[in-house]
Amino acid sequence: MLAIGIDILFRGNNLVRLLEGLWVTIKISMLAIIVSIILGILFGMVMTMKHPMIKGVCRVYLEFIRIMPQLVLLFLVYFGATKAFQIHISGKVAAVLVFSLWGTAEMGDLVRGALVSIPYHQYESGMALGLTRLKIFRYIIIPQTLRRLIPLAINLATRMIKTTSLIVLIGVVEVLKVGQQIIEANRFTVPDAALWIYAVVFFLYFIVCYPISLLARKLERIWQE
Repeated sequence: MLAIGIDILFRGNNLVRLLEGLWVTIKISMLAIIVSIILGILFGMVMTMKHPMIKGVCRVYLEFIRIMPQLVLLFLVYFGATKAFQIHISGKVAAVLVFSLWGTAEMGDLVRGALVSIPYHQYESGMALGLTRLKIFRYIIIPQTLRRLIPLAINLATRMIKTTSLIVLIGVVEVLKVGQQIIEANRFTVPDAALWIYAVVFFLYFIVCYPISLLARKLERIWQE
């Protein structure tokens, strides 16, 4: 029975299908991460502004995204908005949009925290040396901000990759959906197929996310020395 269970991975093109599903997951994750980094940096800079209305709008957006579960947001965009506004978007587009909204909010808060953590005397020291505001940011503020920000941003990217497993519920054929299809197709001939398929899905997520986590920890250790 054990051999039969393992054999399910190598029947037909099951393993290839799982890898193709993983590639879909990676593409959606990477697109969302890239958009989140770009917009998140801008959003974080806007969040440091002193204008009360701007601060209020940013806070509402951040809290809304944090309170709203990603799954509910996926359903709201994919099922709700499409019917309400009579537009058609694919599950992949909806997934990139939702995870970009989430990632932008989280990344923006990380950027804001990194910027405000720089003591004001760093700015004053730069001005005392005769540096322009641009040079102060280039040589003093940005390097320190990156040291605080990059490990946290890498951890956020890992979370986003793992959370993409939710898109199976809006019909996107990614690695988890492919696994479910294989299990369903072999539910009578291989009753324990779920164990092996989900174990492989776990392993695929692991080999994608673990090196990223290691990189974040390594950078954190290097910059703390």
